[in-house]
Order: sequence, then structure tokens, then C-alpha cells
Amino acid sequence: MLLEYKTVYEGGQGEIVEKKSRFIATVQPISSEEQALEFIEAVKKKYWDARHNCFAYVLGERHELARFSDDGEPGGTAGKPMLDVLLGEDIHNVAVVVTRYFGGTLLGTGGLVRAYSGAVKAGLADSLIITRTAGVKLKVGTDYTGLGKIQYILGEKKIAILDSVYTDKVELICMVPSAELEIIKGELIEGTNGRAVLEEGDACYFANIGGEIKILED
Repeated sequence: MLLEYKTVYEGGQGEIVEKKSRFIATVQPISSEEQALEFIEAVKKKYWDARHNCFAYVLGERHELARFSDDGEPGGTAGKPMLDVLLGEDIHNVAVVVTRYFGGTLLGTGGLVRAYSGAVKAGLADSLIITRTAGVKLKVGTDYTGLGKIQYILGEKKIAILDSVYTDKVELICMVPSAELEIIKGELIEGTNGRAVLEEGDACYFANIGGEIKILED
């Protein structure tokens, strides 16, 4: 399991114009090849009157599945450059369709590559891209004398506190990146002279979206 990777949380749309040809990029997050193909067909139906609907998509933690299509454009001028943008940005589980309305002027091989690549970049710029981070919910129990030290450690490490319960003692629910879990646990135990009670929850993925920590579904 990758400890973190970039993906699209909300798809977007971008458009560029080259010599009166319109290139419209539609971006969509995907979780399966079936979902990717359904998305591609939906875009083709929406832009049924366009000259070309080229696509590229990638799936898997290590881009195990990658597909593209030039949809009638000269070989290597559309789908592959589109895929190269996705791989170059290291974005996972995403599909993009670039729709071309021909403007009457041929762009040439280099012009097409630039146009299709540029359209994908515009589409990604209009999308909400997040970093999915592998993490663990960590429950931290303490008495009030240890609270200040625990809050200091969590603040220094930029560990998000999801919830807190104050009774005769304090319980904090934190989201800790998996890569930092053992280090954080060690610092909490050392910082409270072993008085902190730590309990690990389930592993999950999370992301900082608009300044808020959100637990993500697989």
C-alpha cells in the first residue's frame, strides 16, 4: 500500500483554442476500468458532433492499468501525450477525455501534441486534486497534567485532532500518517513519562480538503 498518492477528488473541465480548433478536457476520478469506460462513453454522447473524443486513463497505486486512444487523430498526437501528462503529474485513478471541434486549420504533429497536452493541464487545473495519505486513528488518553505536553507534540508534528472528550480525564482522537505512527507514539509516551494511554484504530486513507481532514473511502 502506498503511504500517499495524488488523485482527483472532484473532476473539472478546461478548454483551450488553437487556430480556431476547440479542445475541451473533461476530467473524472475513477475507481475501476468499467467506470472509466462508462465515463468516456458519456462524454462521447454529450459531444456527439465533435470531430474527435480522445481519452486517457490510469488506475492503480502504481499506474498498473493505463489506456489511451487517439480517436482518429494521427498516431501519437493525442492519447499518448494526454497520458504522459497524467503520469508526469503522478495522478492516480483518473480519466480524461479531450473533445476537439475542428477549426478548419491543420495543426501538424507538434501542434496537436501541444494542444492535447495543454487541454489536459487546463482540465486538471480546474479539478480538485488531493493527496491521499495512509493513516491510523489514534486515541490518546491522558490526565489533565499531561494534556499540554500532548497538545504541544501533536502541534509540532502537525497531527490533526479529529475529536476530543473532556471528563475526569481527556481523550483525543488523532489522525496520524502511517509513516509517522511509531515516532508519534514514542514521543507521546516519552513526553508524558509513560502516562499517556494509546489505542490504535483502523487504518484508512485521509486528505486535507479545504483545511479540513476528511476520511476517504477506498
